[in-house]
Amino acid sequence: MLLDLTQSAAPCEIAGFETKSADVAPPARKVPRRYRPRRTVSDRVREAVLVLTEGRADLLTHEETNWSSITFAGTRHELMLDFNGSEEVAAGEDFIADLPEHEFTIPGQLVADATIKEVDHRFGADERMVVTVVLLLLEDN
Repeated sequence: MLLDLTQSAAPCEIAGFETKSADVAPPARKVPRRYRPRRTVSDRVREAVLVLTEGRADLLTHEETNWSSITFAGTRHELMLDFNGSEEVAAGEDFIADLPEHEFTIPGQLVADATIKEVDHRFGADERMVVTVVLLLLEDN
């Protein structure tokens, strides 16, 4: 004989069995915290440079090199940016003019030097400018 609990609205009482918490909902399942990766210095440098380009450039490469001396330690970042199209090239020219005097705010780092290493500007129907930027960062301890 099978017992059908779906037809009974009241808790089922069977001789010899005790029913506990029949009308209590099961506890809500905790949603695990989403993993949020920690932003590195490289991530912050990329973001700061791309914000300075006003979102008009595509990042082609980014190389980071650690360095240290007796008194300082830091990193050297070389980024290659692609400004593709006449409006983007105009924004790239503004970027080149603004970069040396720009005050970067990267937590825990001082930007000691920000220079343009190379510019490859191609004119024509598909105007394009590739700019190589070098940033020298010092750890701010």
